[in-house]
Amino acid sequence: MAESLLEQLPNVLPSLHPEFRPAVLGNRAFRAAAEGAGGTRLVLALERAAGKVSVFETLIFPDGHPQAGWNLRYVERLLKFLLWQKGAFKVSVAGSRVVAEHLAKQYVVGGARAFDAEFFAKIYEQPRFVVEPVLFADLPKEREEGAALGGHLDGCRIGFDAGGSDRKVAAVIDGKEVFSCEVVWEPKLHSDPQYHFDGIDDSIRRAAAHLPRIDAIGVSSAGIFLNNRTMIASLFRRVPEAAFEARIKEIYLDIAKKWGDVPLEVANDGDVTALAGALELHDHSVLGIAMGTSVAAGYVNAQGMVTGWLNELAFAPLDYGAAAVVDQEWSGDRGTGVSYFSQDAVVRLAARAGLELPPGSPGSKLKFVQERLSTGEPRARQIFESIGVYLGYGLLHYLEFYAVKHVLLLGRVTSGEGGSVLLNQAREVLRLEAPELSRSLTVHLPDEATRRVGQSIAAASLPRLNAR
Repeated sequence: MAESLLEQLPNVLPSLHPEFRPAVLGNRAFRAAAEGAGGTRLVLALERAAGKVSVFETLIFPDGHPQAGWNLRYVERLLKFLLWQKGAFKVSVAGSRVVAEHLAKQYVVGGARAFDAEFFAKIYEQPRFVVEPVLFADLPKEREEGAALGGHLDGCRIGFDAGGSDRKVAAVIDGKEVFSCEVVWEPKLHSDPQYHFDGIDDSIRRAAAHLPRIDAIGVSSAGIFLNNRTMIASLFRRVPEAAFEARIKEIYLDIAKKWGDVPLEVANDGDVTALAGALELHDHSVLGIAMGTSVAAGYVNAQGMVTGWLNELAFAPLDYGAAAVVDQEWSGDRGTGVSYFSQDAVVRLAARAGLELPPGSPGSKLKFVQERLSTGEPRARQIFESIGVYLGYGLLHYLEFYAVKHVLLLGRVTSGEGGSVLLNQAREVLRLEAPELSRSLTVHLPDEATRRVGQSIAAASLPRLNAR
């Protein structure tokens, strides 16, 4: 079977998921085999909005080689990762027409990767997603630009963090938090836009009560935002399309208008996670990972800039095993991050551990597992240890695509003792699989308060104040 080259047995297996086959090990094995066979260059150029282009080069087996069939799965998984890391509406492929044509058949309406093709066409407002073969000489040139994000601490600010099971808010005066709180809500279950507006407005009201005035509002949320408008966000998945266009697309702009038409900035929660890390560490090259209802990631590069990449690692492949977990809620794909780093992962692993959970939302089930861990329940520990193995190999995989000195972990899954358990297990994976990297990479698990509301505080720093 062609995929077997990509299914490498790790040195550390998750006790509750022994079928796990890390993507990073599969990629390494494939590249080594391709190089040993006189590998040939393959280059992918991903074009996204505003003329931005990302270029990635790798080695594959030459077309016509007896093992060239192994190229198809490898490059398809590679492109899948790059798309959700960088974003694109058009991909140019140089080095193998066979691979390019295979990708074009996969990433099309009706193809195996139809979800991805339709998604990227929609968010970039293109008639369709395109994959085409080109000569090396005709590849688009790389064009990457960073942009400053946040770090504005002057004045009286509100930071709002929209989560899938709770909403957090912080009131900040000249960089000092004066109030913060969390409120449980269930946005993914509600189709009425008014539920969402009222929930956001309630959090703003709670913070406003602790400020003499509101100078700006910053928002951190899962999703893709353009000019503070919501293009796609999982929190609003139940809202009908017409209502989404009418009420949700500009919901944060409408909130800002209600509260005095103050400066507003909305950012993906992954980028805000990375920003929180950069602010706390007073350093750059930070990858932030928020493990909660889903998994969000963000990146601050060596220049202290955000890149404009999507960083939607919830949909990026992590597990190449034949028994990899299926993302049934969204993409239908196997082995993507959302099934390994979220509260749903905790619920899934609890079933494997034989730990019976009470009825309720995934968030309430996560809380139950965390409570059982605090009492010494060994099955609860197994759950977080297994997620720690995922994390260790996931970080090794991510670092093949990001230049990183620091990793910052946030989100409900990292709360309490479970965060320490999964971090220790991840560090053990790094020590065994990449000892040099384990000494140069610092993985940070902030204190409990920062883990819980750090994103809302960082979100408060997003807007630049108008001249007063």
